[in-house]
Amino acid sequence: MTTNNPSGFAPAASPVASTVVHTSEDAVIAGETSIPTQGENMPAFHARPKNAEGPLPIVIVVQEIFGVHEHIRDICRRLALEGYLAIAPELYFRQGDPNDFADIQTLFSGLVNKVPDAQVLADLDHVASWAARNGGNAHQLLLTGFCWGGRIAWLYAAHNPQLKAAVAWYGKLVGEKSLNSPHHPVDIATELTAPVLGLYGAQDTGIPLESVETMRQALRAANATAEIIVYPEAGHAFNADYRPSYHAESAADGWQRMLDWFAQYGNK
Repeated sequence: MTTNNPSGFAPAASPVASTVVHTSEDAVIAGETSIPTQGENMPAFHARPKNAEGPLPIVIVVQEIFGVHEHIRDICRRLALEGYLAIAPELYFRQGDPNDFADIQTLFSGLVNKVPDAQVLADLDHVASWAARNGGNAHQLLLTGFCWGGRIAWLYAAHNPQLKAAVAWYGKLVGEKSLNSPHHPVDIATELTAPVLGLYGAQDTGIPLESVETMRQALRAANATAEIIVYPEAGHAFNADYRPSYHAESAADGWQRMLDWFAQYGNK
């Protein structure tokens, strides 16, 4: 891995930190594609190992609020090096382009909050179908999501019974309900059909530890197969190596836990 220049990152994510990681494409096949879903074509980025044989285990990568920018593409490349077919769909594509927003507040109000959960979950089903037709193993369907996508990871684990496992990075657990977001992870703990690993930071001001404990209690009451890890020194977006929030030690531990979780449950 080498340091990359800041090009390819969403404007609202600037300034890009010097810790940004870029994974070489030498050993992977990566690029843009288009996935038919609900009568439209959804842009997506995908990556797979270059010399792989046979159907590959699938990991759907669900974006942060910034869309499928350079960090999410790099997550796909990293997963490809681990032997996965990784796909990151542009889940906002009907409502707009994250690159049109210069700051996080207007990105939320102008785009993110307009995207319905039901639309996202249905689109992810089509991503899974596309992956199964394009070199992926439908019986090894996995998903990970970051920030906005972390919340979606919990929801998808209660939506698609074909999902083998999910890993949610600092995804919101509780919140106000709306027409676009009628349920939050704490509401669907009893409906989980896939094991979920949640990775959170104790210093995350947007996801207080009280809400993490509320989720833990809901999972215990539901007897769900799930685990939540809290990193004492990490805040929100601790895996985002392009942001000041990056906490390398917690990110490395979380990444290994994710791979172990996928290995444990991906073949069942």
